[in-house]
Amino acid sequence: MNKKKEIIVLGLALFAMFFGAGNLLFPPSLGVAVGTSWFIAGIGFFLTGVGLPLLGILAFTKVGSLEEFANKVSFKFNKIYLTTLILVIGPLFAIPRTGSTTFEMGVLPLFNGADPKVLAIVSSVIFFGVTLFLVLNESKVTDVLGKFLTPIILIILALITILGFINPIGESVVSKIQGSQFSYGFINGYQTMDALASVLFGVIIIKGLEAKGITNPKDQKVFLTGSGIIAAAGLGLIYFSLIYLGSQISGMENLSTAQTALTIAELTLGSLGKIGFGVCVGAACLTTSVGLTALVSDWFARLFNVSYKMIAVVTCLFSSILAVAGLDYIISLAVPVLIVLYPVTIVLIVLNIFGVENKNCFKLVTFVTLFISVAEVLKVNLTFIPLSSMGFAWLIPALFAYGIGKVIKR
Repeated sequence: MNKKKEIIVLGLALFAMFFGAGNLLFPPSLGVAVGTSWFIAGIGFFLTGVGLPLLGILAFTKVGSLEEFANKVSFKFNKIYLTTLILVIGPLFAIPRTGSTTFEMGVLPLFNGADPKVLAIVSSVIFFGVTLFLVLNESKVTDVLGKFLTPIILIILALITILGFINPIGESVVSKIQGSQFSYGFINGYQTMDALASVLFGVIIIKGLEAKGITNPKDQKVFLTGSGIIAAAGLGLIYFSLIYLGSQISGMENLSTAQTALTIAELTLGSLGKIGFGVCVGAACLTTSVGLTALVSDWFARLFNVSYKMIAVVTCLFSSILAVAGLDYIISLAVPVLIVLYPVTIVLIVLNIFGVENKNCFKLVTFVTLFISVAEVLKVNLTFIPLSSMGFAWLIPALFAYGIGKVIKR
């Protein structure tokens, strides 16, 4: 086995796994919000958008299976946690987001004169009708689309970035965001949902390594670390470039999330470039929608012992209705859920990576983090906790909980 070649191939696979059309939406909007503070906010976004997902996969060198990821808290908690993850990256947020993104970026620019509400309904019905057809018929259309669309989108992104650097499209203004720009970027990175997905992807990557005869956890860690650096470099370059370009139009704060990305494309590539970019992103969303719908259908069909087809139909129907509400509405709905779910995922990833065996630590750290995160969403006054003003009210209590868990025996 050519070790270097395998690491490069795995690195490209990791990059493709986390690089999705939806991820192109959030960096430009972050850049618009933070303006001249784009770099420090970008570091925060990079940690949650790239760093955490790679750590999530790395955790599976110690865990080995989904059944063990949060099992030290309790078997029931693990099942509830994983089900919640699948709902979040499924019909509650991520799947409807693919439909609304396709409409706002790929369909609406082509039909400017039409009634947006009617067009949104028609677009959503067609999009999720095609999704359902492809899911139920196990078509390879999405694989073919993915192979062609990803390189096209990357080429368009490269053109946008190069042209944006050579001929600045605007001038950055001072951020109007109160508080830490780093934490603002860090929390905005939650919207990629990649760290949540990494918990589900991790077991796939590890099984792939085992199929090639790489079964030793230390060897797996070497492969994942090397490939992770490759994937992080690619994703980081894209994210920082888009955040920087967004900062150049930081005076345009009234733009929606989709409009921000399309505006950058139009200012660099012109009207045709904007439409081409939007159509490619919309088509790429279809491959994501099909993959996530299949994942959701498989999970709930096994969990409740019901028909895979029925779950797929319900998922597409629910997602098509929510998608009509609009991209920014779905993003706003996701915020409180992600503020609760992400800190819990972070502590579980860290505890698993360091191979903590003490169940008291797992239980105390997880439940304390969950309690603080829920309190934060409910607007409970947590200013007495260090780092709460930066959005990390859970961090110090989690560290204390770990210390207590190490001391107590029962």
